[in-house]
Amino acid sequence: MAGIEEQLNNQKMLYREIFVKSENEIKKRFEELRPDKISDDLLTKFAPDSDGENWQKQCLELLNGELSKEVYDKMLEILAYRKMFKCSGCATCCNLACSEYSYEELKQKAQNGDNFAAQFTSVFVPYENINEARAIYPEYVDLVTEKTGGKIYFYHCPKLTAEKRCSDYENRPQICRDFPDNPLDILPEKCGFCAWKEEINPVALMLHSLIAIIEFYKQKLTEVMS
Repeated sequence: MAGIEEQLNNQKMLYREIFVKSENEIKKRFEELRPDKISDDLLTKFAPDSDGENWQKQCLELLNGELSKEVYDKMLEILAYRKMFKCSGCATCCNLACSEYSYEELKQKAQNGDNFAAQFTSVFVPYENINEARAIYPEYVDLVTEKTGGKIYFYHCPKLTAEKRCSDYENRPQICRDFPDNPLDILPEKCGFCAWKEEINPVALMLHSLIAIIEFYKQKLTEVMS
C-alpha cells in the first residue's frame, strides 16, 4: 500500500506543478490581449461596451476558439498514438471494470438516454461486494479504491472465458473496442496500454488542467459580463 500511496502523491504533486504552469500560460495569452489603458483584473465588472468588456469578449473568444481547439487537437494526437500499443490480454478491463455509479444508477442513466451507460449495462454485471473483486486482482482493486477514495463499484463481463478471451468478441460494444480512451484511466501494470499511459501522462495532465482552467474562466467571464 505504501507504494500505491507514493505513486498517488507523486501524481498529485506533478499535477499541481502542471496546473500552475498551464494557468500561467493562459494568463499570458490574456495579457497579450489586454488594452493599454486597462489595469484592472480580467474578472472585474466593466461598463458595457467599454475597453475592459471588449477585452473580456476577446478572452472569451480565445477560450472558446483557439485554446479549445488546441486542447482538442492534442487529445486526438494522443488517442492516435494509442494505436501504436496493443492489448496484452490480461482481461483486467473485463474482470474489473469500474464506475463511480452503482448498477441501479447506471440502469437509470441508460433509460435516460446515456449511451455509455446503456453499453456498459448491456455487458457488465456487478460483483456482490468488493471482496469478490479483490479476489481477482487485489493490487489493482487497492489502487483504484485508493485513488478514488473508495467511492467506486466493480463489475465483470460474464462473456469472458476461462482462457481470458471474449466469447462474443465480434459483437463487443464500442466501449470495449475503444478502451482505454481516457489517458488518465487507472490501468494495471500488466495492461498493454500502460506504457502508453505512462509515456503521455504529463501531456494528459496538462490537457486535463487546461480543460479545467478554460471552463473556470468561461464560467466566470460569462457571469461577470451578464
